[in-house]
Amino acid sequence: MTTAVRERGEAFLADVLARFRTLTWVRLVGDLVVLVGAILLDLWPGPWGDGQASGLTLVAYVAGYAVLLPLRHVLPATLMIAGAAVPFGGPAFMVVLSYTAGRRIESWVKGVVSTAATFAVVVVFWDWAARPIDLDPVYAMLILITLFGVGVALPFLVGRYLAQREALVQAMRDRELRMRGENKLMARQVRLRERSRIAQDMHDSLGHRLSLISVHAGALAMDPSLGEKQREAIGVLRSAALTGMEELRAIIGVLRAEDGPDDDPATRTVESIDSLVADARKAGVLVSLVRGGQAHPLPSRVSHAAYRVAQEGLTNASKHAPGAAVQVSVKYEPDALVVEVRNNPPRNGTPAGSPGVGLIGLTERVRVAGGILHVGALPTGGFRIAAVLPYEETALPDEPEDEQDETEAPQGIRKWAGVGSIAGATLVLAVIIGGFSVLGAQPVTEVVSQENLDRIQVGQPEDEVRELLPSGDEPLVADGELRSQASPEPPDATCVYHLTDEQSYLAKGTRVVRFCFRDGKLVEKKIHVQRNGQ
Repeated sequence: MTTAVRERGEAFLADVLARFRTLTWVRLVGDLVVLVGAILLDLWPGPWGDGQASGLTLVAYVAGYAVLLPLRHVLPATLMIAGAAVPFGGPAFMVVLSYTAGRRIESWVKGVVSTAATFAVVVVFWDWAARPIDLDPVYAMLILITLFGVGVALPFLVGRYLAQREALVQAMRDRELRMRGENKLMARQVRLRERSRIAQDMHDSLGHRLSLISVHAGALAMDPSLGEKQREAIGVLRSAALTGMEELRAIIGVLRAEDGPDDDPATRTVESIDSLVADARKAGVLVSLVRGGQAHPLPSRVSHAAYRVAQEGLTNASKHAPGAAVQVSVKYEPDALVVEVRNNPPRNGTPAGSPGVGLIGLTERVRVAGGILHVGALPTGGFRIAAVLPYEETALPDEPEDEQDETEAPQGIRKWAGVGSIAGATLVLAVIIGGFSVLGAQPVTEVVSQENLDRIQVGQPEDEVRELLPSGDEPLVADGELRSQASPEPPDATCVYHLTDEQSYLAKGTRVVRFCFRDGKLVEKKIHVQRNGQ
């Protein structure tokens, strides 16, 4: 447990240092603009500020913004959850935190958990401290969902959509670069095939003819009827033919050399891995070699492929993880040879780059040898290249027919990148708009009409009066908001409050009528004006 926590801490610190190293003036200015904008909108003098903070309180609030907003890049999920409970946090503050969390959180599971926790904090904070007025529960919940959707969910989904789109664009750029590398490799292979064809043609035609010239010249020099000058001329001719043959062999050697002298399978075998590791040690690489199993005779193509796996693994480790420890393993399993090269994470915590196109050629070489190559990152942050090679000679495999065409659309998560964010944003907007539409479409019938108000008189039986009253209050206003400004109720009476059908703008409030019952009769009918905002 302690080791896991330490590794997580080291990874977190490495990520923070990497972000600081990539910090630019443009990002600094952008963060400063966001900080100033949030302060002006939430605290002073913007439209979202409550106008109560001033003096040292305002300075403390500004200091809180200055500390918490920059930390959102390092702890996006934590700051989004905690920001919902910050007493001085305003709408702009929450929008910025939610948007950054959507941009920074990569796992959708962590994103769902973070937003759910934020909603729980918003609900608790609403009930304990932030509920402004005594509203009907349905209307209050709809307002709560609206505030959460606009201030948290929508910014989070926008940030997540932009992050997914950015990742998709980067993946497309990487794919384009990889395709360019593969095209270069293909062009090189075509040139090499053409060189081999030319070399074969030269060997079959010119070599044969030069050999005939040399043979005939040698036979002609033995003719006793020739003079000394003729013999000398024939010797020059034969010497020229032999020289031409040697030059032809040299040219053919150049044309047929694909990877240079190091590609000779006879000199680059699985036994040569020892010298390869020794050379790497001399170059300063912290490399170890582990051999296991009973040695087995290998075909030259398989032995050469094993050497290339070790060579490519050491090259990648030296290039992309300088200073990291490397382990080369050569194991003779009962049915196959396993060659593996794995390296630890780089000491500076940041890889120098991703593996290059050399792995493409290595994959093809292992495939031609009848083996399987595995390349990928390790859970600890390192990298691993492993090949499983057969002991017996295999026929050259054909090109795979089911290989994905380069023009096909990306599959898997890339194909659906951004769709979840758009669907989530659509759902949030549908809930908000649909909720208000349903409540807004409800007819406000729970008011006392002027006709019934005139028919109700003090002293009437309670049953007759209640038949003339609506079934409840006006739906979007709680009962406490109707009685808060009324005069004291009669003693031992049960009172109900209703809105009147006739309202006056000049009254600067809402006309509320109170009916009080005692001993089965109406003992009071009284109208008062509920002032707005009181």
